[in-house]
Amino acid sequence: MNYSCRFLVILAISVSTGSHPAICQDVATSPAKPEIKFAIPDTDESLIGEGPMRRADWFRDTWNQRRSDFEKQVDKDQKSVVFFGDSITQGWNNRLAASFPDMKVANRGISGDTTRGMLNRFQDDVLDLYPTGLVMLMGTNDLEEHAEPEVIARNISKIVDMAKSYDSKMPVILCLVMPSSESKSRPSAKIKQVNQLCLDLAKSHPQIMVLDTWSLFAGPDGDAKKEEFPDLLHPNEAGYAKWAAALQPAFATLGFTETKTDEFVVEDGFELLFNGKDLTGWQYRPTSPAMIKMIENWKKSDPKAPGLSIVNESLQFDGVTSSPDGRYVAKHGRLVVMAPIEGRRIQQMWTTRELAGDFELRLEFRALPNADSGVFIREPQLQCRDYVTAGPYKELTKYLPQQWNEMVVVVKDNVAHCTCNGEVLEAALKLPPTGPIGLEGDRGQMEYRRIRVKMLGK
Repeated sequence: MNYSCRFLVILAISVSTGSHPAICQDVATSPAKPEIKFAIPDTDESLIGEGPMRRADWFRDTWNQRRSDFEKQVDKDQKSVVFFGDSITQGWNNRLAASFPDMKVANRGISGDTTRGMLNRFQDDVLDLYPTGLVMLMGTNDLEEHAEPEVIARNISKIVDMAKSYDSKMPVILCLVMPSSESKSRPSAKIKQVNQLCLDLAKSHPQIMVLDTWSLFAGPDGDAKKEEFPDLLHPNEAGYAKWAAALQPAFATLGFTETKTDEFVVEDGFELLFNGKDLTGWQYRPTSPAMIKMIENWKKSDPKAPGLSIVNESLQFDGVTSSPDGRYVAKHGRLVVMAPIEGRRIQQMWTTRELAGDFELRLEFRALPNADSGVFIREPQLQCRDYVTAGPYKELTKYLPQQWNEMVVVVKDNVAHCTCNGEVLEAALKLPPTGPIGLEGDRGQMEYRRIRVKMLGK
């Protein structure tokens, strides 16, 4: 919105001549203009960063008012997880605390702000709160001001550097620029460029977790959908609910929420393959020559194909809570397949136990937006992904994005019938006569829990 404040001061002066004395008339005056404590410099000379810094009257007023309000909340917002951004972040309003009741959160969004503006207020508005975590969404307004993606990325990089200097282990959730529309001077091609540069940036900063909020919201044409972004720029209630749901698994992995032990009781006849406490019963197996060859051929046809973690010798994980490379982590009843820092990398972990004969496998999984994983049944892989964004089962009606979903695999006579929340994924997946259960990591974060098996008698 355009908030423009204009004040008109009227001075009344009576002039006397001859014997008549001057008379001072009382006049009605407008309220005094609020103090401009947080003024935007008229030039870029004193600013850090590059690219556009907005200076329209409405933005100057918004900037001053919001930052004045922030200053009053400094003591209250100490040690918060800080949401930092523009109007989309500001628009959380009262939803923010309501969406994350188990966390201390602070909103430091300013409507209309650009990455340069955020860079110049990052110390005062964010770091002075001594934050425990940071959620960043920024860049869309720069595009409206015709900033190039590389300029936007450099400003974001400087913000990340400042956060790292404050605390190199403080988690930073970097939300990708959400879709909008060319009619809003935010074409999808430019947004994709910014997002790719953000993904590249994250490769050199282990503390960054990228949240794919572009895939989460983009329609088939790459633009925002009106049912979630009525003005093709700002989320509505449904949009914010979807964003909140996408953040929940990330906060759980980072230790901000879901820290209690899972009290699940296994059903009669079932045995746990994952005990919920550590990786006992799981291992890395030597990478097969066939797998290495497959990845090599894939890379020849697609330069963006993922890399492969090659294992030369078996390595068992009994009694430990993390694989040596940190890819697989046992945490509060969940087996977390962490996102690789390079964006995509195939890794596989297997049970030490081999399953022959008929059996029923049950587990639950939860995926971040666009996450790509897989469940191996003896050897063949059943795709386990964020199906609505990553496929291949996009027509499912019962899949719950960013929530827990149940997968059931019933194996009879070396044929697997596989379902997700009761809907068929594969009706007749052919299997070898024996083999382990495996979990693959590729792209994004995937969580598994309550992995259990029941052997079925003839």
